[in-house]
Amino acid sequence: MQVNSANTSLYQRSFSGTGSIGGIHLPDFNDNYVFSKQKSGISDTEYKKQIVEQAYIDYANSQFQNKSEGFNKLMKKYTSEVSPDRKGIITSGLKAISRNKQDVLKPIDLIATILEGKVEYQKLPSGKSEYIEFYDNNGEMVATYSNNGWTMFTTKAEAARQTEMCSIYTAAWRDAKNGSLLPNIGDVVDNESSQVTFDAKA
Repeated sequence: MQVNSANTSLYQRSFSGTGSIGGIHLPDFNDNYVFSKQKSGISDTEYKKQIVEQAYIDYANSQFQNKSEGFNKLMKKYTSEVSPDRKGIITSGLKAISRNKQDVLKPIDLIATILEGKVEYQKLPSGKSEYIEFYDNNGEMVATYSNNGWTMFTTKAEAARQTEMCSIYTAAWRDAKNGSLLPNIGDVVDNESSQVTFDAKA
């Protein structure tokens, strides 16, 4: 998996069949690459165990990182622990825009403060083009909408979390490749504790 630095886009694409607000289709929040805040109650130790086990499963199936559906689903859960509330930011932002752009007949610039951050909206002079930026309460851009497509951006906390998971996973995948038996999770925690620091910030 490509781990992106802060404020780097994950991808840009359109979604359909996801509902809409103010005529704008929402992203698919169930998509593996659309992260939104979700506390699972799973401990870091249990996550490490799941990551190592997934690496061994993937090696046995000749898969690595995002070539594995299991890896992608686990990465979504693991990253979402520290993600901003993208779903809330985007939906409340679009509602704020929809309220403010009614009856406006000329291009507008709008900055709205919402519960979890802020949204910046511009209707471009040419045709029906719209450009929207969504920010979390730390001031980090988390998504943009333009040309009928969405781009998601990685926050610093998410990038750190993804790097941590990839570090644990890659080490375990190499162990599996070298013929090592699946380790006891206590050994994994002891070996990783000096190398990987977990950022518990939401």
